[in-house]
Amino acid sequence: MAKQTDASSMNRRQQFAETYRITKRTDPRIGLWLLLTFLVTGVLGFFIFKILPGSGAIEWVLSVIGGIMTGTLGALILFSRRAQASAYSQMEGQPGAAAASLNMLKRGWHVENAVAFNRQQDVVHRVVGPPGIILVGEGNGTRLRALMAGERRKHARVASETPVHEIVVGREEGQVPLPKLMKKLRKMKREVRPADITDIRNRLKALDASRPAVPLPKGPVPTSMKGMRQNMRGR
Repeated sequence: MAKQTDASSMNRRQQFAETYRITKRTDPRIGLWLLLTFLVTGVLGFFIFKILPGSGAIEWVLSVIGGIMTGTLGALILFSRRAQASAYSQMEGQPGAAAASLNMLKRGWHVENAVAFNRQQDVVHRVVGPPGIILVGEGNGTRLRALMAGERRKHARVASETPVHEIVVGREEGQVPLPKLMKKLRKMKREVRPADITDIRNRLKALDASRPAVPLPKGPVPTSMKGMRQNMRGR
């Protein structure tokens, strides 16, 4: 029987196990760190609950339960952070990595993958959100300059009053590393009202209608990223 990797068909426990397996590829000591975190935060939680008013058996029961809950919470927080770091580590430098990261954006952000591309598979993704229009390029930095400049002009023509920003994902000077892409977007200045985003997207439909369809490069991006995103979001 083929191994099940479709997160949509997994239950919560299976998604957690799959995320742990993927994380352990680049973080082999994740189990040890989770155990230590559980013990340290659990002991801390135990003593915090111990000093609360109470006496007798009830005091000990509440302290133990509080310690277990605190330890579990601490371990889950650590697991979420290390799973996210591991996911970015496995995705970085692979085709479609920026697209996978952008798809983690929540409500209020609208992502269109691969709105522009060239023969070398350099691609430009588009994000419409509170900062305006953000063009996100991934691929060769030199080749992306001309591609993104052309896209900037096209978008400025159909949405002249909307700010158009450019971000290139990578490790070269002036680029944004993949693990910092989400933080970069969220820290950008809010220049567009939520009510105007629908109008901007409608203006861009005419531009998109003239483009050829392009499938995103498959690449070895982790197959269970959907489940990993859900775990990191706490779903």
